[in-house]
Amino acid sequence: MISIGNTLVSQELLEKKFVCDLNACKGECCVAGDSGAPLDEEELAILDSIADKVKPYMNKKGIKAIEKNGNWEKDSDGDYTTTLVSAGAECAFVFFDEKKIAKCAIEQAYREGVIKWQKPISCHLYPVRITKHKAYDAVNYHKWNICKPACECGAKLNVPVFQFLKEPLIKKYGEKWFKELVKAYKLSKI
Repeated sequence: MISIGNTLVSQELLEKKFVCDLNACKGECCVAGDSGAPLDEEELAILDSIADKVKPYMNKKGIKAIEKNGNWEKDSDGDYTTTLVSAGAECAFVFFDEKKIAKCAIEQAYREGVIKWQKPISCHLYPVRITKHKAYDAVNYHKWNICKPACECGAKLNVPVFQFLKEPLIKKYGEKWFKELVKAYKLSKI
């Protein structure tokens, strides 16, 4: 583990290779799983404030799910998450493109300049998962078999997880924090 500020960072962020390969995985991380994308408490109000602007990008099942259950919910662990279309189904904010690749309606609205929030930080940071403790955040690499193509692509391109996630890591913890992580990476290569 690497200690940076109020975080403990898994060495795997420096060692594992990762670059998303949507053509191979089809965005399965937005479809598979027991609950929706984890949400920070401050993201709940943001999600509520943009939902109407995001609806035109959503599919009918997703719209129906948020109209019935709201934009977010608490999962079985008591954590806030995006709403699912139904138990064990895709995130309500997913749409499928012409290649049947799952994509984020929130991010599409952002890319088109309709909203200013890109997507939940947990989505932007994946395959990193953050566990909040009283005194620190544990910043860990989450291994999931559906990301095997991303690991293969990352290995082929020789891109460590932390480099692939530079933008969201800086968004979450700041430029200074990221520079410390880069320094730790360089020291690990000596």
